[in-house]
Amino acid sequence: MGNILTFSGRVIDPLDPDPKQIVIEDIAHALSLQCRYGGHCKRFYSVAEHSVLIWRYIWYHVNKKSALLHDAAEAYLVDVPSPVKDSIPQYASIEDNLSRIIAKKFGAIYPWPHEVHVLDESITIDERDQNLAKPRRPGADWPDRRALGIQLCYYSPDMAEATFLRAFYE
Repeated sequence: MGNILTFSGRVIDPLDPDPKQIVIEDIAHALSLQCRYGGHCKRFYSVAEHSVLIWRYIWYHVNKKSALLHDAAEAYLVDVPSPVKDSIPQYASIEDNLSRIIAKKFGAIYPWPHEVHVLDESITIDERDQNLAKPRRPGADWPDRRALGIQLCYYSPDMAEATFLRAFYE
């Protein structure tokens, strides 16, 4: 299959990943350079910062590593906007397989705990209110979600990577 050359010089096939080729430094680096929402933000806001903010908010200690790593597969698959992701039939199974391997390698709970899913959905309200344009059409809102009250930091990629790694090793 196809291989990706990672930041650390490793080679990984995201469709058939070798756990030995997955390292946290590659994940932190790649996520720190990926902007959420396909880049349609007012300011650069990385997937790494998003993950750290959920990690900080989570209350149940055993879920903290899962919170931090819940988007780790995107280091190899990129942050595909949900409507596109949902229309690619094989994407969910590819992401699921990669997420399972990453979770097992780093000792996280997988499937991601319910608490992580709830926070991941709720933080979208904070992200929208602070960093996205106001919807210009009816139905583009998320009325069933409530904000967490998290303040986005807008870390630079270097700061997001360092903060992600500190959270991982904490």
